[in-house]
Amino acid sequence: MIPVLDLHTHTIASGHAFSTLQEMVAAAAEKGLQYLGITEHGPAVEESCGMILFRNYRVVPRMIDGVRLLMGVEMNILDYEGSLDVEERYYGLFDHVIAGIHGRSFRPGTMLQNTDAIIGAMNNSRVNIISHPCDGTADVDLEALVRESVSSRTLLEVNNSSLHPARHRTKAGPNNMELLRLCRKYDVPVILGSDAHISYDIALYPYLIPLLDEVGFPEELIVNNSFSAFERFTGVKWSDNSYGEI
Repeated sequence: MIPVLDLHTHTIASGHAFSTLQEMVAAAAEKGLQYLGITEHGPAVEESCGMILFRNYRVVPRMIDGVRLLMGVEMNILDYEGSLDVEERYYGLFDHVIAGIHGRSFRPGTMLQNTDAIIGAMNNSRVNIISHPCDGTADVDLEALVRESVSSRTLLEVNNSSLHPARHRTKAGPNNMELLRLCRKYDVPVILGSDAHISYDIALYPYLIPLLDEVGFPEELIVNNSFSAFERFTGVKWSDNSYGEI
């Protein structure tokens, strides 16, 4: 598999990552990536950039060194209704939107409540990707999420970072295996997310590849192989926004 896009990454603006925007783009260009998504954390992650940075996304060229940029956000799901930590009036700032459950901004409940929280976010028409639904932060009904993925046109992410051994997320491996099996069964595409917090990790999926191989997951259901596949499923389009090319 030769990925052409990685749409879940973080720069130093997220407060706990280690590379600048320029360093991330340079690494993506060196790896031959065609599309790179920058998705700083929403304001519920206290050390993150806050809305002032998002409001200034307009100054960022959408094409740098041959890499097409999508300047997005990773919003935090806050409650069992799927409320998000960015006000709706700001949604137009983002090229794409990821939403996910994070331990610091969500109190896990029953499986039904946790599942309802993610489905609530998926029913928001501006959410394109659900980040790391299988990391074990909250127990969820994965089959229900797969069904909702089709009806809401929201991609479920298979997240490489949550499988890193140093994170000790014991449920992440089995959960992601189940998600991949369900998506293969129902012919539902997924997106791989590096969740890179340093430039070296962009478009690297070392902990995911063994799972994909074990499940026999078909490459045609991995949207990282084609931006047009991502576009068809989510409706997200890349635009240079007339910022020019560097």
